[in-house]
Amino acid sequence: MADIIVVEDNEELGTLLSDFLRAEGYDVYLAESGEESLEIYESEGAKLVILDLMLPGMDGFGVCSRIRRKANTPIIIVSARGGKEDKLNGLLQGADDYIEKPYDIDILLAKVNGIFQRRYSSDEIVDGSLRLDKRGRHIYLKNQEIPVTAREFDLLLYLMENKGKAVSKEELFCKIWGFDSESEPQTLTVHIRWLREKLEKNPKKPERILTVWGVGYRFE
Repeated sequence: MADIIVVEDNEELGTLLSDFLRAEGYDVYLAESGEESLEIYESEGAKLVILDLMLPGMDGFGVCSRIRRKANTPIIIVSARGGKEDKLNGLLQGADDYIEKPYDIDILLAKVNGIFQRRYSSDEIVDGSLRLDKRGRHIYLKNQEIPVTAREFDLLLYLMENKGKAVSKEELFCKIWGFDSESEPQTLTVHIRWLREKLEKNPKKPERILTVWGVGYRFE
């Protein structure tokens, strides 16, 4: 998974920002159109998207909306459009922040670093009596370790990182098994069943890993 996707059609500005971010230690992809950014996001994923609004083809509002339908990835809009209506629209489409151009690079870097420190620095995800240790790759339920396979761990981690969001079966399969995996898509259903048997009070009536009919699954 990439750390950051920078979506900027001004090649010079996009390259400069990407270089600053790489100097901070981030893995960065640069996209020059909305469509290209979504292709990168679908194939690689990202922990943060820095998004211009005025793009060839699909604009930044469209990109923001498409990403937000699938995941809660942080999005910072960076745009020369500084009107109140644009700012409100960006936030309503799901952006986490809105910065006007020209911007102070130190301010932007501080915001980026803040997002990563708050969201990704923790080695654990805790949800009630369920605790997931990302560093050690262990899962605990009521302080008792639950034995899981590598795929089960990755699957639960992805669902928990997207808590409350309906994640499609296609997205889950591609993220966990890979787009070109030789495994059958039905293996996802099998792994969901195994996780439920290990984590749910009643696997037939799950309360944590819910089925979203016609879409996929949601962690609650």
